Amino acid sequence: MARSDHEAEGQRDLGADAAVVEAGRPRRPTRSRRKAGEAAGADNNVDILDCAAQCFMEMGFQGTSIDDVARRLGATKGRIYHYYASKTDLFFDVHREGMRRLNEAVNAAMDNGGNGRETLRAMLEAHALTMLQNIAYLAVVVQGVHMHRLGATTLAQRQVLDEIMAIRRDFEKLFADVFRRGQADGSIRAGNASIAVKGMLGAVNWTAVWYRPRANETLADKQKIARELATLQVEGVA
Repeated sequence: MARSDHEAEGQRDLGADAAVVEAGRPRRPTRSRRKAGEAAGADNNVDILDCAAQCFMEMGFQGTSIDDVARRLGATKGRIYHYYASKTDLFFDVHREGMRRLNEAVNAAMDNGGNGRETLRAMLEAHALTMLQNIAYLAVVVQGVHMHRLGATTLAQRQVLDEIMAIRRDFEKLFADVFRRGQADGSIRAGNASIAVKGMLGAVNWTAVWYRPRANETLADKQKIARELATLQVEGVA
């Protein structure tokens, strides 16, 4: 498909009536062809999400077509359209799955029994490691934020992107609340928690821009990178 065709498809998709995007919840059946009760990442469509995430990371939203995803998947477009009514629907489900994985990892890290600073470091490390292990998904999450900042072109697009930003604000609030807890217990110095957390998450989220896994990279290698990223952020507020 020529690039102009990609762009035309992108505009059609962005103008479509998009689904409510909520981390960890199934999409409304009237907005998607995915069967009722099926969440993003279900066993029968996770390979579609995996391939779509790779395509969106490599070519961007406008540069990716359903044909591209189908070719990477080694399937027909019909299989994708069985679950997703449009490219936009698919894009935001990839975004939704990326946020679900982040929320799952960070919430688990919050139960470490440490003080505010120790918990914050554990959360940042979990966030960073999840990004390193799911870089294509989280690159799509970053793309979604840029789409929001650049401005939406249709009411439907604005609604979906606003919902995504609400999910991100709730995610950010987890860190801000723990930051304030650390200030209360004396493990984190005084300062504006909201600004500090935005800076920390910005540094970790930038991983989606510069990081690409090496062929021989191990889980231990990723854990080391994540630990260093988290430690550098927390040392600045201790």
